[in-house]
Amino acid sequence: MGNINIRELTIAEFHDRLRDGHLTVEAVVRDYLDRIKRHDRNGSCLNAVLTVNDSAVDRARELDAEMEAGTIEGPLHGVPVLVKDQAQTKGLRTTFGSEAFAEYVPDRNATIVDRLEDAGAIILAKTNLPDFAAGFVGYSSVGGQTRNPYDLSRDSGGSSAGTGAGIAANLGLVGIGEDTGGSIRVPASFCNLVGMRVTTGLISRTGMSPLVAEQDTPGPMCRTVDDLARLLDVLVGFDPDDEATAVTTDRSTNDSFVDALDETALKGARIGVLRNTFGDDDADRVTAVNETVDAALAEIEAAGATLVDPVEIDELDQFLADTSLYGLVAKRDLNAFFERLADSPVDSFEEIYDAGAYHDGLEHIETIAAAPEDPTVDREYWWRLARQTAFRRRIQYTLADQELDALAFPDVQVIPPEFEGYHTGELTRADVPTNTFIASQSGCPAISMPAGFTDDGLPVGIELLGAPFSDRRLVALASAYEAATDLRRPPEFN
Repeated sequence: MGNINIRELTIAEFHDRLRDGHLTVEAVVRDYLDRIKRHDRNGSCLNAVLTVNDSAVDRARELDAEMEAGTIEGPLHGVPVLVKDQAQTKGLRTTFGSEAFAEYVPDRNATIVDRLEDAGAIILAKTNLPDFAAGFVGYSSVGGQTRNPYDLSRDSGGSSAGTGAGIAANLGLVGIGEDTGGSIRVPASFCNLVGMRVTTGLISRTGMSPLVAEQDTPGPMCRTVDDLARLLDVLVGFDPDDEATAVTTDRSTNDSFVDALDETALKGARIGVLRNTFGDDDADRVTAVNETVDAALAEIEAAGATLVDPVEIDELDQFLADTSLYGLVAKRDLNAFFERLADSPVDSFEEIYDAGAYHDGLEHIETIAAAPEDPTVDREYWWRLARQTAFRRRIQYTLADQELDALAFPDVQVIPPEFEGYHTGELTRADVPTNTFIASQSGCPAISMPAGFTDDGLPVGIELLGAPFSDRRLVALASAYEAATDLRRPPEFN
């Protein structure tokens, strides 16, 4: 078989090389495990991975034997996946990023893990996230700081920090994150990846630790749009244990995301530029993002799209302020999750907070601690839910009124920050303004794509946001953008 190169390997390439005998699943799994050992635990010390699956090689051998016998397990046969440690994995340590769960081993899988394994995928490793996904940063009490593979002094973004850094650094073939307010798209932006938040409810949350149940959704984080589409074809669908997925029964769930891929999709498309989401050009860290995103928009236009620039969502800032639920529901959702969890080491969030069993740099922990036990008795909760509905309607109106396929803007208004500032308190959440809340708090789908790199070699992401259930259209537009730009570039480290 000779030397193999798994850097930037795609699912399609992997399967082609399995079929022609140039690769085996076992060889690829071993290579990824070796890269984790060399670059994550040693060398660059990315610190993206919390737990390696010791059964991965044995499962790889089984899948190789099945293929020799003429059996293909499924569309993800042998694909090594990095899974954010927010998802339960049966028999494999699951920490949710919290030192309180440092030794916890679930007796069941999250629904998405079952779907991955049923499709033939191998859970290669679990990845770092801030405690219970409570932050846009890359550190946790159980795992410490995940470094950005493009600049080891900078943050990888959160909360799907480990998946973002790990897939960018080729520690796995594809990855799974989770997005409540931007936790897939922020690390995708910081790590030169494609990451998607689907219309809320298309992918099951069963077996995932919650943060805001009204907004939570798992999703794919990949190096290519083709890989992302292949994951979506496996993940999207109804789950009787998650009532939010009932939205899938009103729409066709048989339409393939892979079939939606279209390198010509930008021709004739109308993309609205949400210009008031760009940062003010008063600092290098903002100017570098604006220039990179503007260059990406020029590429979109060159590929045949019409840019409608600028477009505004009336009262955008007010809608964002009115629709935030974090301070109301997070404690309720976590406590309900602990109550359902078999052999949970804690019964409530209060136990964790009182014991100080969390990373003290996470601002959102205090917000959770101050939240009510039951937000539904508070009229503000219902008002904010109603405002989310109004926000979604306003976005739909803006898209329809301007005859737009999608809105475009930077995921984050600034370059990836140096993480030391988070730990010293010099840098707060307000210093890293993100636009990802727009999709999260309206329930709309959005996809983050590489916009390119700053002059200093830092990745920047551009986001496309569409109307509810326009997920396949967004994937089509992203595939055309990727074909026209090819802005994915692996990090350079030994």
